Amino acid sequence: MKQKKQLLTEVELELMNILWKLEKGSVRNILEHKSMKRDLAYTSAATIMRILEQKKFTKSSKVGNTFYYHATLSKEDYQARHLNNISEKLFDNTPLSMVARLIDDGQLSKKDIKELKDTLNNIQK
Repeated sequence: MKQKKQLLTEVELELMNILWKLEKGSVRNILEHKSMKRDLAYTSAATIMRILEQKKFTKSSKVGNTFYYHATLSKEDYQARHLNNISEKLFDNTPLSMVARLIDDGQLSKKDIKELKDTLNNIQK
C-alpha cells in the first residue's frame, strides 16, 4: 500500500524554512532567527521540533544538554512533494492546469514567463 507523504503545518513549515537556511541549529538558534513571523515560546518550539523529528523531517543530535536539529528532507524535495499534492487534489493531477492557473491569474511577470519558456525549451533539447 502506498504511504501518504506528509505535509507540514503552517508553523512547522515556518520552523523548517529557518532550519533549511541554518542547515543545523538548536531550538534557541531557530527562535533567534530574524524571519520568525510569530512569537513562539521556547517550549512550544521544542515540541514542534520533536514532532518534526517524529514525522522524519528532521534528525537531532545531543551535545551537552542541547539538541541540534538538521533537516532530513531538502527544501526542494518538500516543494516537489507539496506541489504534487496540490496538483493531485486541486488540479485533477494535471500540472499543466496548475501552471495555466498561475499564468491566467496574472501572477507571473513577463520575466517569469520568459524564464518559463526558456526552461521548457531546455527540457525539449
